[in-house]
Amino acid sequence: MKICGPCEDQSKKSRNGKPHEHLIKVDEPRIFKGKNPRGFEEQDYQCLTCKSKFTQSTDKNDLAWTLWRG
Repeated sequence: MKICGPCEDQSKKSRNGKPHEHLIKVDEPRIFKGKNPRGFEEQDYQCLTCKSKFTQSTDKNDLAWTLWRG
């Protein structure tokens, strides 16, 4: 299935970008502890429209929104 427009836009969002209305959380967030303030979280999302999968990361060294292409 082809990626939907909102997911295409989502893949370009910055760190503060919120998930679009068709993205739902999948599983629990992964919390990575580190020396303060270096801890970060990752959360997986899936689109209800096109089934695209994303990971949102709060780590400054990662992309904010990673689109997983299959």
